[in-house]
This record gives sequence, C-alpha cells and structure tokens, in this order.
Amino acid sequence: MNILVTGATGYIGGRLVPRLIEKGYIVRCMARDASRLEGRWKDVEVVDGDVHKYDSIIPALKNIDVVYYLIHSMSAGEHEFADKDMKAAENFASKAKQAGVKRIIYLGGLGSEEQDLSPHLKSRQQTGDKLREYGVPVTEFRAGMIVGSGSLSFEMMRYLTERVPIMITPRWVNTRTHPIAVRDVLRYLIDALEVTESENKILEIGGQDTLTYAELMRTYARVRDLKRLMITVPVLTPRLSSYWVDFVTPIPSNIARPLIEGLKNELICKNDTARKMFNFEPIKYEQAVRYALEREKEGKIETIWSGSLSSMNPKEVVQLNLKQKEGMILEEREIVVNASVDKVFRAVSSVGGRNGWYANWLWQLRGLLDRIIGGVGMRRGRRDPLKLIAGDPLDFWRVEAVKENELLRLRAEMKVPGRAWLQFSISEVEENKSILNQTAFFEPKGLFGVLYWYSIYFLHKIIFGGMIRDFKRKAESL
Repeated sequence: MNILVTGATGYIGGRLVPRLIEKGYIVRCMARDASRLEGRWKDVEVVDGDVHKYDSIIPALKNIDVVYYLIHSMSAGEHEFADKDMKAAENFASKAKQAGVKRIIYLGGLGSEEQDLSPHLKSRQQTGDKLREYGVPVTEFRAGMIVGSGSLSFEMMRYLTERVPIMITPRWVNTRTHPIAVRDVLRYLIDALEVTESENKILEIGGQDTLTYAELMRTYARVRDLKRLMITVPVLTPRLSSYWVDFVTPIPSNIARPLIEGLKNELICKNDTARKMFNFEPIKYEQAVRYALEREKEGKIETIWSGSLSSMNPKEVVQLNLKQKEGMILEEREIVVNASVDKVFRAVSSVGGRNGWYANWLWQLRGLLDRIIGGVGMRRGRRDPLKLIAGDPLDFWRVEAVKENELLRLRAEMKVPGRAWLQFSISEVEENKSILNQTAFFEPKGLFGVLYWYSIYFLHKIIFGGMIRDFKRKAESL
C-alpha cells in the first residue's frame, strides 16, 4: 500500500510517519519545502507540493493508494484560515480523484451541528465535507483536545496551570470536553488502513473521560503536585483571553484566539461507533498527562506544535544560497577548538531552549521586544534538549539545515528589516583539533535594514564573539 502523508512537518504527521514505516507501509511525504524533511526518516520519499498551488501536488499523488490529509491554515489569521482551508481541500480532493487515490484519511474536530460552532471548529468540519465532494472515499476522525507532549492545546493548558497559581478564569473553563491521548489518535489513524468498514464514515474519537476544562487543569495540577485556585468571571472575552495566553504561554494570540473561541462549544463524542469498530479502549486523561510528562522528562518529544511551518511563519520559505553576493552582509568568526568535530557539534547543537544562549539575558530581552511588536519571541524553545533536525523551531530561529558533525544553519524568524541566518560549520584539522566557523548572514531590506544591522554591531561583537568562545570552552570540557 502506497501512502502519502501531508502535513508531515506538523505535530501529528511527524509522529505518524515513523509508525507507518514500522508497520511496513511505503510512505511518501509532501511538504511545501521538502528539504525540511530530507534525511529525517529512512526509506521515505519526500516531495515538494503546496495545496494552494494547484498543479504542484500532482507528482506527490502519483501511484498513491491512501492519503493522510493533515493540513490546516490556522496561522493565516482569524479572517483568512477558513477560506484557505476550503480552497486547499477542494484543490487536493479534485487532484486526488484525478490521480486515482482510493481513500483519504482526515483528522478534524469534534462539535455538534446543533451548536453555534466557532469559525475554527466549523472550518475543520467543512474541510471534511469539501474532501468528500469529489468522490474519493473519506474516513474523517473528529477529535477534541489531543493530550501529548508538544500538543498545542495541551501545552496551552499546561503552561497556564504551571505558571499561574491563582487563575481568573472565563466561563469557558466550565465547558465539557472529551480529551484523547495522542497515542490513541495515532492508533486510530493507522488502524483505519486495515479497518475497511471505516471508509466513508465520520468517526468521533475521545478518551475515557468527559471533563470540564477546569477539571483538566485541576487534574494536571494534582499530577504535578501543584495547588491552584480558580476564580471564574464573566467578562473575559476570547480576545482578552488570547492576549493573556500570549503573555503567559509560548502560544501567540493569533493562534490562541481561534482555539479559545472554540472552547465555548462542548466537544463530546455523541456515539461510540469508533470504539466498537476499532475494538480498543483509549486511556484515561490522567494517564495521558503522566505519559506526556514522562516523555518530556526523558527528552523524547518527537514533535511539537510549533514545528509546522504554518504554525508560526505562513509566508513562503526562501532558500538561501550561502555564498557571498551583492547586498548580503556577512559577519564571520573562526576559532580553533582542541576537541574532535563530534564534541564541537554536540556543544553547538545543544544551544537554546532550556539550555540557553551565551549572554542569555540579552537574547531574552531581544525576544521580549520581538513579542511586543508581534513576533514569535523566545517562547518556542526546542523539541529535544540535545538533538536538532531540519525544520525544528529553536526559540526565535528555525533549523534550516543540519549535517551531523559538519553544519548547523538557523534561519531567523524574529521580526527584522530583512532576512537573517546564523550558521556554524565544523572542520577537522587533526585528531582532537577542529575549526569552528560561525557566520551571521543578513540580507537587509532597504536603507533601514542596513542601518539596523550596523546600529547593533557593537552587540554582535559581545554576543557572537562570546558565543563562539563559549562553544570552544564547552566542547573542550567534553
């Protein structure tokens, strides 16, 4: 069975692919920037394709039997994502029909048609309707809050509970929901390939518990041995709540608001068809929380919500040909390190997240300024404390390229008047002696971009100069 996974850079897709490979399926992944997935998994074909560029997805669909459709456009903005989702689903479904695809498996959202669904939830269900319009059999799973390390909705709840001991909460904390562990979502998605009676079905999936959002937070607090007080008030609108989430958590308001607007709707499974059809019992919410915390403690987080390109940077990716050219400012430093290339690479690739940066308070200040002007800030952290892969978010950078013991290239996603990269390359001089090259690339936009770069040059001397020496010390101490 030939399988295409769309959205493989995202939270669910990035976990689904290796499990499909383990099951012995032939897997192809489609991404707007295929280079972000190159080398991530063995025996996986990666192709370029953009659902918003009509003919670009045709090569990805060639000889495909089943497609996992795991795409959404929520980061496009509250007034745009629904329209983008519809156009993307329409284009994809029509091309899938032409290509002879036998089935589409889609992960959408819970919500009763009788309710006044939020734009986000309505869009998820309309996407399923649009995928069905062209005649390809569709299995649509509808889930509520997915509980797992790195999940967007779980991380929002977790950060709020961890960081705020006395919570002034809006009315939506009393809304009931049906959380489900990410491992159970993945099991449903994979088992659907063999459970043929799931074709042309809409299946509601949830865990064992039906809880209010307040109960979700209290349960999390109990697992973490935290004491939390909640005071519910009727005046917190979704907009105000999203700004509070933006301030307290790593999740920006433009992404938090569509989620929060959906919290007014009860997301509960109305029938147990999926459980009977797939014949397994999902785990309880508390157990899912414990699994998520264990994965984080062990450093085994496979994917995180901000790993998807569209989650933080909806614009097109422009690849950089890293050669000196007109208009590009390069700031290069080089140092001899009395350590092997693998130790130097270990020191460099452990930067950021909880491990911090050299002169970390200056980076935090820059991140705060970035958040104030609407950027991503330093809040995204990193997926794994030691290992980086292409496409990973790293604070306000994005990992653009990684070559073990050779290269790490980061692309800036903070707001700057131009485009910026930071690259580290390592070469061996002799046994236990290496050269570490650190280069900052900046392509300024207009005169203001040039003035910006040179106005902070004195800070670069402190930060970048200290950084490369700090890497030298760390590598040599290894």
